[in-house]
Amino acid sequence: MRLDFIRRLYERGGPYASVYVDTDRTSEGAANVIQRRWAHLRERLTEEGAPASALDPIGELMLDPGWVAPGRAAFAREGEVVLTEPLTHRPRRQTARWSPLPHVVPLLAQRGEHVPHVEVLADRAGGDVAVVADGRRRELTVEVADPDRSLQKTGQGGWSQANFDREVEEGWRRNAVAVAEVVEKEAHGIGAEVVVLAGDPKARALVTDYLAKDVVRRLTVAEHGSRAPGADLDHFRQEVEGACRAWTDRRCEELLNTYAAGNAVAGLTETARALRDRRVGAVLMHDDPSSTAMMWIGPEPTQLSTDPAELAAWGVEEPMRERADAALARAVAATDAELWFVPRLESPDGIGALLRF
Repeated sequence: MRLDFIRRLYERGGPYASVYVDTDRTSEGAANVIQRRWAHLRERLTEEGAPASALDPIGELMLDPGWVAPGRAAFAREGEVVLTEPLTHRPRRQTARWSPLPHVVPLLAQRGEHVPHVEVLADRAGGDVAVVADGRRRELTVEVADPDRSLQKTGQGGWSQANFDREVEEGWRRNAVAVAEVVEKEAHGIGAEVVVLAGDPKARALVTDYLAKDVVRRLTVAEHGSRAPGADLDHFRQEVEGACRAWTDRRCEELLNTYAAGNAVAGLTETARALRDRRVGAVLMHDDPSSTAMMWIGPEPTQLSTDPAELAAWGVEEPMRERADAALARAVAATDAELWFVPRLESPDGIGALLRF
């Protein structure tokens, strides 16, 4: 995954309060439970030196009934919550940390890869197109045929039947071309990895015929989904999720195969050096919630090392000790690299990197 969305966390210096709280409100008396959870975490942060000016905004956020979600991650510095994001599931562990860098990796691991994709529901009258990227969803409706003209063949016969049928088919074609043009434009605009097309079988076939080849290569045709008013779209959404998950799995395997083939480094020490040289295309990290690995950092994102003497040689006067995963995430975000959580990795400490050069 790309980490553009967390870059603003590093625009100003820390330290940061990083909090992961179970905020599920489905049970009776949940508000009091959440208040007790936050009170416990706040006490821990206070003991670590976090000031009230950093903790008060988090408390207001966590206890606001308007922020409904199974869980929530929040990152604050003095006077402001810099970033907060709801969690689709309860956090794997409730966490409170006051540290030089925000503790973002639990959020990244639980958030998962957000695959830029396009969802299409097509029928012979046009299509509904949803564009999903960067955590945002944009919806469009495409219809160009004259709504006063019929899009259904009557089959009643007569001398004009053939002409009527051609007009109907031309209406289908024009709508399919328009839908394909919008899908193509939007897919290229967001760099879509997946396009999922559902709806009327004839419309699906027509839209597919008019899509560019590079879009067709990303295309999944779904069995469920309709534009009909009140249609149940649950199965369609499941197919969309499945297509995105399949792309993620394939991409992960491709990265692991590339790592095994070479032009890569293994281990925390070598990965840190490659990040300092801005040579890393992707950091591979075995997802281990229990990891406590530490390293040394400087004020700049690419100043990180397992040896403080190495940073001193680079001109860092006062290296700080920090979680290794937090230091890696900052360096990845700053160098336009990617971070991928992998189920396995041939590395002594579960860290490796694919190199750009």
